[in-house]
Amino acid sequence: MRWSTFGRSLFRVLFIIYCIEAGVLLTLAPWRELWPRLIVELPFDRLRSILMLPLGRSIVTGFGLVHMVWGFHDLNQLMGRRRSTSTAHSSAGVDVRNLPR
Repeated sequence: MRWSTFGRSLFRVLFIIYCIEAGVLLTLAPWRELWPRLIVELPFDRLRSILMLPLGRSIVTGFGLVHMVWGFHDLNQLMGRRRSTSTAHSSAGVDVRNLPR
């Protein structure tokens, strides 16, 4: 089954929102007061002790930054593709204001 253009665009927008939201959460959460209370709930003692160290918190922050960069990269690609499409239409003499969105 082939995805429609709308389905692909919707999936891509939702993925971008997820990446940016998860990135912000993973970047900020390890340095908040709530972090130790969240980590206590983990069933693995070794993982819990690693995530309480500054190095463990930094690893989680780095993972969040990777998510944010990925999300902004995809957003940039999506916006660039829209810009190039409207530029191609305008250079071909098509009035882009009258195109359906």
